[in-house]
Amino acid sequence: MTDLPISRRSVLLGAGASMLMPQASQAEPSALPPVRRNATSFTMQHWQDHFDDLGKAAIVADTTSRALHFWGGDGETYNVYPTSVPRSDELTKRGYTKIVRKRVGPDWTPTPSMMERNPELKYMPPGPDNPLGTHAMYLGWPAYLIHGTHDTRKIGRQSSDGCIGLYNHMIEALYQIAPIGTQVRII
Repeated sequence: MTDLPISRRSVLLGAGASMLMPQASQAEPSALPPVRRNATSFTMQHWQDHFDDLGKAAIVADTTSRALHFWGGDGETYNVYPTSVPRSDELTKRGYTKIVRKRVGPDWTPTPSMMERNPELKYMPPGPDNPLGTHAMYLGWPAYLIHGTHDTRKIGRQSSDGCIGLYNHMIEALYQIAPIGTQVRII
């Protein structure tokens, strides 16, 4: 027989868990609150499922698993980033496009549809209150971007007006390796 060390912590944790077990087993399944998570688990993607070739580079932004997948044109680089995604299907544009412009310290102007929903919105210069964060990559679709955010609570959530958002330090890293002309697919 082996001697297992018993610590005060394990005794306390075990006692606490056993006190909760009868209550949990008697609870109605519908009475338990739903589990809420900030981010869903990533779904593995393969560039071959989305593009004929890598070209300069390739990005797949998966709005279901809230992850952005990047493959470098060299075929060696593969990175996955957690993202924020559009709040609703109506705000989500899906399909193929590419990065057409990049900017460090972007300024922000609300779109007409944003102004319709919230007339108090106004132009914001670069800075800590700017919703585009520190870096932005503009897509071939007007008003759709991959950008950073200063509000880190948004990552892993449906929180944007159509754009794909990343933590500022992650968009900075992606900005460095994703050239203009990178093919993009939003799914």
